[in-house]
Amino acid sequence: MSHHATDDGPRPSTFSIVARDPEQDAIGVAVQSKFVSVGSVVPFVSADAGAIATQSFANVSYGPDGLGLLRKGTPADEVVMELTGADPDFESRQLGVVEAPIAARRRTKSHNVGAQEDSIAAFTGMECFDYAGDIQGAHYTVQGNILENRATLEAMAETFEETDGGLPERLIAALHAGNEAGGDKRGEQSAALSIAKPQGGYEGRNDHWVDVRVDDHETPIDELERVFKIYDVTLLEREAPDETRELTGDVAEQVSGTLAEMGFFEGTPSAEFGDEERDALEDFRGLNNFENHSLPVLEDALARGWDESSGDGQGKMVDAIWHGLSRLQRK
Repeated sequence: MSHHATDDGPRPSTFSIVARDPEQDAIGVAVQSKFVSVGSVVPFVSADAGAIATQSFANVSYGPDGLGLLRKGTPADEVVMELTGADPDFESRQLGVVEAPIAARRRTKSHNVGAQEDSIAAFTGMECFDYAGDIQGAHYTVQGNILENRATLEAMAETFEETDGGLPERLIAALHAGNEAGGDKRGEQSAALSIAKPQGGYEGRNDHWVDVRVDDHETPIDELERVFKIYDVTLLEREAPDETRELTGDVAEQVSGTLAEMGFFEGTPSAEFGDEERDALEDFRGLNNFENHSLPVLEDALARGWDESSGDGQGKMVDAIWHGLSRLQRK
């Protein structure tokens, strides 16, 4: 991705969404591009500042510089003006900026503002390649360049607004919608999902709540979603359920059969899910680092999510667990 707007530089077509979830103090970016490793260039997120997507002929200094301004209490529209105003190649740039919920509360309190403002802004330079544009809504901005059409951005915005679930699901859904509505003129290559939340990272020691990248793939958004589900089941914690179901009947037999195919279970699969089957599920849990969820919760998730899941073997097990856990609120 070029730092300078030259005719012979690479022209990565890109679309992204920058958004926040005030209820979980989460802030993030989801992006797809016809460019290798877009996750290493476009998204910048920080739970105490906000999130920035810098694209087109990306000026990566917009990321840390913009977050620094947000952290100081600078509103998003002024952040955009300061960044582009100091950049001689600003007409070739595109960026989206969303203030983090924590930063918004801090800014409104320090300025004695009664109501918390929705501090969101974007910029699309006049020299960005068509189609290029951006759309803002409550808690988000979408932007893209070298797109097939404006419908890509409209679909992303509409889908983000209408999708149920947590911020990760809504961001991924927006990418899918943009891609299906037109997407990049030049195709697909990489995608990334980066979300920050206070103490959201591993063992609560940083704010990297969700950090998933696909650097080179024929269908990067599909692959991003697959990898995110593994990440989610492995690393993100959920509220404990009020009750758990046990596996029984056809689903119990299918789960046991899948565990047998994977070498975890040596018995004959049946409608009963007993001690041997649970020992096999425990081995599966340990090998896959799913210790965030107790064995009864994992069994409950399989019972609830199996019929919704797709794939086979390991993939189907993970997909079923993810669907079954989706009823529980993330911590």
